[in-house]
Amino acid sequence: MDLFNRRKFLEGSAGVAAAATIGTGAAVMAPAVHAQGLSFKPEKGAKLRVLRWSRFVQGDIDAYMVNVKKFIEKTGIEVRVDNEGWEDVRPKAAVAANTGAGPDIILSTNDDANLYPDKLVDVTDLCEYLGKKYGGWYSAGQTYLRPDGKKWIGVPLGAAGGTMVYRQSQLKAAGFDAFPKDTDGFLKMLKALQAKGTPAGFALGNATGDSLWTNWLIWSHGGKLVDANNKVVIDSPETIKALEYAKERYATFIPGTLSWLDPNNNKAFLDGQISVTNNGISIYYAAKNSTDPKVHDLAADIYHAAFPIGPVGVPTEANLFFNQMVMKYTKYPNAAKEFLRFMMEREQYDAWLMGCGGYIAHPLAAYEKNAIWTVDPKHTPYRDSLKNMRPSGYAGKLGYASAGAGADFIIPNMVAEAASGAKTPKEAAERAQKRAERYYKV
Repeated sequence: MDLFNRRKFLEGSAGVAAAATIGTGAAVMAPAVHAQGLSFKPEKGAKLRVLRWSRFVQGDIDAYMVNVKKFIEKTGIEVRVDNEGWEDVRPKAAVAANTGAGPDIILSTNDDANLYPDKLVDVTDLCEYLGKKYGGWYSAGQTYLRPDGKKWIGVPLGAAGGTMVYRQSQLKAAGFDAFPKDTDGFLKMLKALQAKGTPAGFALGNATGDSLWTNWLIWSHGGKLVDANNKVVIDSPETIKALEYAKERYATFIPGTLSWLDPNNNKAFLDGQISVTNNGISIYYAAKNSTDPKVHDLAADIYHAAFPIGPVGVPTEANLFFNQMVMKYTKYPNAAKEFLRFMMEREQYDAWLMGCGGYIAHPLAAYEKNAIWTVDPKHTPYRDSLKNMRPSGYAGKLGYASAGAGADFIIPNMVAEAASGAKTPKEAAERAQKRAERYYKV
């Protein structure tokens, strides 16, 4: 827990001080047509508590806290920031929403906001202002946080892009000069890597971010949890084909992936146990900044590629979305909205995006030109992660049902059961169908 005021923040780490210089020369020009200025007058005596997920990239939290300090100095409002793991933020946010007590602002994941939309402050005025000023919001962000097409129940923060992370030298040793672009070639590569003793590894536990590859798997074969009318259709021939494919893939994985959570594939990759996984840029970031020569040397061999395209013939990206929610019980809604406005403005957001090192992809089109996406070619595959992603509730409308089904890990559990042989693909799909129908009640 960090309690920030002017005096204490100045006692912060050198990393925070260094982050204050991030972003020089990385300015993003706002669109030619500027939105009118907007600010919210904070309530007298306002104090804010922010709950956010813990960083996977140190530069994220360093740059974020620099911006917090700037806000404190500008407004005199005391801001306390608590950092928790992704798996812990979700239940704590739900408890806060239902009990009416807790942090004023919560940064959570995917469509958590849709679990309790009536417990959140309407931020439509803020989102419309930011959208007009910074080139518009990407579609996925609107789907998550403007579910009725009108009212915004939260402010998009960004997305942790998940690409294929691989060792170039090990791919070449297995006979592949480039990462395969389709699922058939991908499976051939995985089998070749296993034969060389350099297997892959993909999380099949209840990992908030890294298990999202299972959505890609189902969508790539034409399956989906629900249709456009929110009718559960996961028990389908397309899903069965995807699960049969998953079983072949799982046979090439390193042992233990059924229990993997978000940190596990990072550790396995950096330890040299696996050659391919799906992840944000944090693996590359950790290697580049490691003081261990063995780990640091890995950075030159690490490359990133888009997820292969399946039988549907189009990209089916699934990435971890981050929201910013103002809780309705807060005594200081204007101060909270002013804090989010300040953090999303170019002067702060640009520097934070640089500090994240490519780990977070922006939700507003104007930030496409941030220098982080071109300063290193290995960053570029992450740039359009939010722009190109499908919402986790695809192909239906987001709401309590989609949020509940996502939080219950129905798709990852189905894939894990079928891939490991615990159930046949048909049995796994039937179980997922029944579980989903509990949320999507007719």
